Amino acid sequence: MASEKMAPRGQLVFGVGLGALVFVPVFKSLTGLPPYMGILLGLGVLWILTDAIHYGESERQKLKVPQALSRIDTQGALFFLGILLSVSSLEAAGILREISTYLDANIPNVELIASAIGVVSAIIDNVPLVAATMGMYDLTSFPQDSEFWQLVAFCAGTGGSMLIIGSAAGVAFMGMEKVDFFWYFRKVSGVAFAGYAAGIAAYLAVQSLHFSIPTTVAQIPFFTGS
Repeated sequence: MASEKMAPRGQLVFGVGLGALVFVPVFKSLTGLPPYMGILLGLGVLWILTDAIHYGESERQKLKVPQALSRIDTQGALFFLGILLSVSSLEAAGILREISTYLDANIPNVELIASAIGVVSAIIDNVPLVAATMGMYDLTSFPQDSEFWQLVAFCAGTGGSMLIIGSAAGVAFMGMEKVDFFWYFRKVSGVAFAGYAAGIAAYLAVQSLHFSIPTTVAQIPFFTGS
């Protein structure tokens, strides 16, 4: 059993890694920076630590952070990191606020704004688009679970299907099935747009009839026993 225990250096790395995760909310409250910046700081500390404790040991290079990162989906991680950094930069520069002000001044209601966001998601991936929308409108403008955010979630999630390049799944479909853009546009885009428009119409109809849509599991009668 003694041989199965974690080595002291392993315990150190595990403890520092766990501490880095716990430190993220503290970092956020102390600096006001986004949580992912705290995660990157923790990763940097782990990187330095593993390089230091395994310095000069060629047979233990696989235990260093660079080797660990080589075994994960680095491209996906960098994609989302780039999105977060870009959106934060636009928000800090005030560009997202200017866009929201322009939309509010030129588009008469929030339903049209959410619908327009869904149409744009057919060209731009919905992840950066929703992240940008969250930077444009804060919870003081539209509270959590408000009609606007529900409609944005639907529109951004389904609007990307109108063009094959609008979602990661569509791009993967192009590669796997050798489908080109124009085939998808002729065969699928019209149906996808019809479903998109029908979904918006159905949602607005439900809202106009003042039906209460559950936003948590506890509000679903089946789970509450009522």
